[in-house]
Amino acid sequence: MKRNSAILGAAFLMATSAIGPGFLNNTATFTENLLTSFGFVILITIIIDIGAQLNIWRIITVSGLQAQELSNKVQPGLGFLLSVLVGFGGLAFNIGNIAGCGLGLQVLTGLDPKVGAIISCVVALFIFWSKEVGKTIDVFVKILGIAMIGLTCYVMYSSHPPYLKALQNSFFPEQINLKMIVTLVGGTVGGYISFAGAHRLLDANIKGVASLPKVSQSAVTGILITSIMRYILFLAALGVVWAGTKLSTANPASSVFLEAAGNIGYKFFGIVMWAAAITSVIGASYTSISFFKTFSPALERNQKWLITGFILFSTIVFLISNQAPTFILITAGMFNGLILPVALALMLIAVNKKKLFPNYNHPLWLQIIGWLIVAIMTYMSIETIKESLSKF
Repeated sequence: MKRNSAILGAAFLMATSAIGPGFLNNTATFTENLLTSFGFVILITIIIDIGAQLNIWRIITVSGLQAQELSNKVQPGLGFLLSVLVGFGGLAFNIGNIAGCGLGLQVLTGLDPKVGAIISCVVALFIFWSKEVGKTIDVFVKILGIAMIGLTCYVMYSSHPPYLKALQNSFFPEQINLKMIVTLVGGTVGGYISFAGAHRLLDANIKGVASLPKVSQSAVTGILITSIMRYILFLAALGVVWAGTKLSTANPASSVFLEAAGNIGYKFFGIVMWAAAITSVIGASYTSISFFKTFSPALERNQKWLITGFILFSTIVFLISNQAPTFILITAGMFNGLILPVALALMLIAVNKKKLFPNYNHPLWLQIIGWLIVAIMTYMSIETIKESLSKF
């Protein structure tokens, strides 16, 4: 029973890590841009996400080693490099997540976002200092994950989207945007997110070839939970923009909830935003520190203190940054897709070393899909860097 709970908990930890404040606003904005054809972008993203996550989760759990340990066995020093990349990206996202917490509580209570951020910081610390932290995280992310989907379903129903047109164009789009696909992939399995569930499984002692069926099930479940939430939010936003409403550029997701369901919808947005942000704080903090705790017994013993420092530092940076929450969320988003190709490539190289995997042959189809994702994400990462540098 405890094993099954951990497997489902890993799926929800990954999914709620992906469903953050940026997820909400990106989905709303992209829906406004592509209308019904955004359904096709979501469909293609699901396929790519499953390919990337199956590769990473299977390789990590079969090895019984966390990603940084496995990378160091490929080439000493690579694990440290990966840890720095994931840690830096995780920190950037966590600042955005804390900002999202403040924004959510502001909508719900009228509190200043900075006060809401401090309250959310305390909630996150309470969870990590609970007696059975693994079980607490599993239960917390499951409850809030289900709540987010349920409340967004209500808003979708209230917005009256063109269901048949959306379904048709999900398979036969009128337009395609490659950059949106890559952005969604980066936001779903980029950075620390793809490792969140895999490292949670290792902590629950779920590893080895015998565990692969359950690991694969958990990996796919995590992607499907994320995708269900995205598709429901897409339909909710579609109903609003289909009726001719222009979404707010500062906070497009809030426009969807407000226009579709009035004041109660706006309050639902506050709940969904806070739930998305606080679960992402949990996922980012847990996973980012998991990349450093294995480097010495002292770090392992003081994992809770490291997580505490990580959350407090993220909160302090937000409090002194004097930037609006939405600005921080947008700025943090650019790091996500840059880490995935590096991390996935390291895992694919590792799995082909027989000294590391003497009794396991990684499926060829998964390797082909994995390397295709590496190539696509590398190309788009280079383009993103070029575009960013051209603005200076």
